Amino acid sequence: MSLLRSYRALSKNARLGFGVGLMAWGFIGLTWSDSVGEKLGIIPDEKEKKDLERLKPSITVVERGQ
Repeated sequence: MSLLRSYRALSKNARLGFGVGLMAWGFIGLTWSDSVGEKLGIIPDEKEKKDLERLKPSITVVERGQ
């Protein structure tokens, strides 16, 4: 049985609870990850920040000719 089929086999309340739990997990991860990282001592240094900045895609706006 596929994962999607197993998910669809759950009751509506179970699917709702699963969705809310997944969103709560994501929210907690986004809000607490920085403070937990600081307490554990895993703060990125300048070299890591520069490497991430280099990998970030750049967006160039081009005006359309009329």
